[in-house]
Amino acid sequence: MNRPHYILLPVSPLFIAFSLFCAFLLNLLPWGGFIGAPDFVALVLVFWGVHQPRKVGIGTAFFLGLLMDVHDSTLLGENALAYTLLSYFAIMLHRRVLWFPLLTQAMHVFPLLLLAQSVQMLVRFFASGKFPGWFYFIESVVAVALWPIATWLLLAPQRRAVDRDHTRPI
Repeated sequence: MNRPHYILLPVSPLFIAFSLFCAFLLNLLPWGGFIGAPDFVALVLVFWGVHQPRKVGIGTAFFLGLLMDVHDSTLLGENALAYTLLSYFAIMLHRRVLWFPLLTQAMHVFPLLLLAQSVQMLVRFFASGKFPGWFYFIESVVAVALWPIATWLLLAPQRRAVDRDHTRPI
């Protein structure tokens, strides 16, 4: 099944900042204690690391990780380390991932999200000595299930209109 690849409009840096801010606000909601609540900041960081690696990089991931550390009251640097590694590997794989359809992209994103969650779990384990259980990793599965929706939402402002107005240059 060959589907056409459309040329996207350039992404606005304000939209990137807005999407990261919205993901941060979603993480601030009180569902963090529920099993399977995804890490929206990690999901959006992977998305922009894959689609716009020159605009969202490791520094942005580190800063957002520090913000999440302060919010979660965890060991300072735990989320920063996880998000930095996540961003690094997303940037490293960005040329390969973009060639695949959405479901295959999700399969490539899954190990990245699992790695970030494993780093967070290992830091917590070494700091407190408590293992959260295997259900802790369901969060990555839910985030991967949200990958097609996140891709559709975050690419929506960049898509050109299907029925183009011929009086406009773009």
